[in-house]
Amino acid sequence: MHSHARRHPAGGLNADTMSDTLLGRTLVLFLLALPIACVSWTVTHEEIFREPREWCSRQSRDCRRSAARKFFYLFTCEYCFSHYVTVFFLCLTGFTIVASGWRGYIIAGFSLVWIANMYMSLFGRLRLDIKHEGVEIAGDQQTLRTQIASAPTSPG
Repeated sequence: MHSHARRHPAGGLNADTMSDTLLGRTLVLFLLALPIACVSWTVTHEEIFREPREWCSRQSRDCRRSAARKFFYLFTCEYCFSHYVTVFFLCLTGFTIVASGWRGYIIAGFSLVWIANMYMSLFGRLRLDIKHEGVEIAGDQQTLRTQIASAPTSPG
């Protein structure tokens, strides 16, 4: 750690100090992509937003104007929506990477979108694997019940 590193009042390094190095900025990049992925996935996939998402889906098909269809589509596509969530988080944090100013924001933005979408892909795959295992277990349990029910009982 550099001798000029500023410490947070609670004793840890503050975010500004962490992002002073490329390694620190890379860590922040991977950490900041987590809430972007979380918000993007939740809005575009989870049950809590099902009704508004279905309404947006209908609007994205039925609106007469192309711009309106595209606007509503962004609430149904995790990739599209992650760009807007990323812009929000970049405004919130002021995070840049590799360069300062608008160049750093553009590089950070596309980097965050890419990593957030990798997280969402991994999460989607994990959920699919868990669901598949649940179906297999339910099938195995049904087979076992059928075998037990059809097994001859021994006189006892």
